Amino acid sequence: MLSVVGPGRGILVNVTVVPRTHQGTRLYSLDALRALLVAWIIGGHALLGYSAVGGWAYDEVNEVTFMPSAELVLAAIFGPSALFFMGTFFLIAGLLTPRSLRRKGTSQFVSERLLRLGVPFVVSAVILWPLVIWVAYLSAGRTVSYSFLLSGRERMFDSGALWFAEVLLIFSLVYAGWRWLAGRRDNERQRVLHSTSQLWVLVVTLVAATFLLRVAIPARASAFGDVHLWQWPQLGAMFGFGVVFASSGLAERVPSRLRRSSGLTTLVTLLVVPVLALAIGVDNLAADMGPFLGGWSWQSALLATIESVLVVFGSIWLLGIAQQHFISGGRIRDGAIRSSFAAFVLQGPVLIMLAVALRPLPAPAEVKAPLVGAMGIVLCFGLGWLLVSRTKVGRLL
Repeated sequence: MLSVVGPGRGILVNVTVVPRTHQGTRLYSLDALRALLVAWIIGGHALLGYSAVGGWAYDEVNEVTFMPSAELVLAAIFGPSALFFMGTFFLIAGLLTPRSLRRKGTSQFVSERLLRLGVPFVVSAVILWPLVIWVAYLSAGRTVSYSFLLSGRERMFDSGALWFAEVLLIFSLVYAGWRWLAGRRDNERQRVLHSTSQLWVLVVTLVAATFLLRVAIPARASAFGDVHLWQWPQLGAMFGFGVVFASSGLAERVPSRLRRSSGLTTLVTLLVVPVLALAIGVDNLAADMGPFLGGWSWQSALLATIESVLVVFGSIWLLGIAQQHFISGGRIRDGAIRSSFAAFVLQGPVLIMLAVALRPLPAPAEVKAPLVGAMGIVLCFGLGWLLVSRTKVGRLL
């Protein structure tokens, strides 16, 4: 335990610093948080498939969409989480990457990342995802070619949800390369996260970077490989933040004062967002979201600000909550944790095929989307568990 006085504040904060020699083990709380986020994302993608705003491949062929009022309510409830949950994933990855690299060495680390992240991405982008999208188009009465599926859609060389693996692989390889080049000249100093002022510095920096990038590359802009370039300031910042504080014990324990202040900031922001949206006249997401996606507009600056506050404080808060409550498990929770990455990989085919199967059902989107989401979560984790526990593919996933 290390006591640190916050600069200029006179606040004594207890911070747990974990010796590097003990950081090779897996952390149950992080694994459990990751599994919970995977389930949430699967459900969110199911809803997006029936939204007018879009954001999931089934929106290209969906037979029904939410009523504007229903979509607005869903956006108020689930929308803010979409602004920062992927950043939380990258924070977790950043916290775990340095210890993995130290334990395995550069060569083994790189080869394992290429196998675990690169292979699923390539298989999905070249074979699995085009096949699934072809089935979706066929169910809508449209016959499309393989070349169209690869490059004719708005999302070029799309891999579904596996863009996450693609971007994480890029970040991991860059970090490994930097550590290899630095060698012994750069020892990993133990940095301590001791005050919210450090988080606010990150927020301000992230707001500026996000806003400026989206002047040139608006949010949701298409790019080869669907790499989500418009989201890179957030993803890169959270991955880098995790790397910087990986040796401080942050993965094991977020200081209680920091957890509480981050939680308060996150909850206030989540409550303010829907009220603010109504106050500035957003009542139809599909029609009103354009100015928020990028350009020299106050709307774009506002979204960048909200997104940055949520991803920084929300991620730290979720990390602290997981460390408090996800400390032991049972058979179901342990199975979900073990199969979470497999569930993430499988979500694209599972959700699309469920939507295709429910297509003939004469029901509105308000009925179909929750059905697809609930069944999708169960099936993804169930099939994922079978895959990792009963097949050799489990070594990869």
